[in-house]
Amino acid sequence: MNGAHKNKIRSRLACGGLMVLFLLTQSAFAMERLVIAGSPSLARPLHALAQGFEDVHPDVKVQLYFDSGLDLRRTIAAMEHSMIGQYFVGSGPIHLIAPGGDELITRLEQKYYVLPGTRRAYATVSLVLVVPESLVEAPSLFETLGQGSRLRIAVADPVLTVLGQKTQELFTALGIAKDVKGRLDVASDARGVIDHLLNGQADVGVIFGPDAVEKQERVRMVAVAPPELDRPIVHSMAMERYCPNRQICREFLGFIQSPDAQNRLKGLGYGIPNGNVP
Repeated sequence: MNGAHKNKIRSRLACGGLMVLFLLTQSAFAMERLVIAGSPSLARPLHALAQGFEDVHPDVKVQLYFDSGLDLRRTIAAMEHSMIGQYFVGSGPIHLIAPGGDELITRLEQKYYVLPGTRRAYATVSLVLVVPESLVEAPSLFETLGQGSRLRIAVADPVLTVLGQKTQELFTALGIAKDVKGRLDVASDARGVIDHLLNGQADVGVIFGPDAVEKQERVRMVAVAPPELDRPIVHSMAMERYCPNRQICREFLGFIQSPDAQNRLKGLGYGIPNGNVP
């Protein structure tokens, strides 16, 4: 497949994303609409935040549009550079952008696709130690997995997953990487870690907090990685440059750092950024 053909396919994909956004914003709602483009991995927290905002703003309907980071970036870029129906300030189809992690927002800021100074951090994700729900005695600290322990540890692949990479980094920071090396049971991802744990291939497992909460009927969280050693993943959102209503965006960005929003996110296993700074 040559480069020109690939570009045509990418253009069609981007146009498809724009069509979805257009349909979202043109739906027949009598109330104010707030459209957030985000990562599918953040569906649960974004739905929770949307519901919380609607509870205190009954005249607003929050609409969520999900796409992968790469396709989301292409959709926004296509909208910015579209030769058909040029957008201008206050007329775009997207209000806020909420990708998985902050790398994409940084890139969008560099290209001025989001408004400078509007990024707001609202959630963090940390590593946690889990055991089968039925297990009575379990370690309460990550450090106890080191020297002298015989516990088998289910971890995600450090080559193919962020979860595995961060787990390996944590063991190194704790000084127990050599001690646990012979007791690691490597799974493909977080779901695999839980499966290996429940199938008896391991005694404990390391996953992210939200995954532990989602599977809390099957596993129990017994420890959270020390924040000074495990740099949590930060999730933020920012205002799209052509956002059609900056005031409602500011209200939503303020809401996601409110006590109500924080309680909703904590209930899903997310942490709160220190000081709620962008």
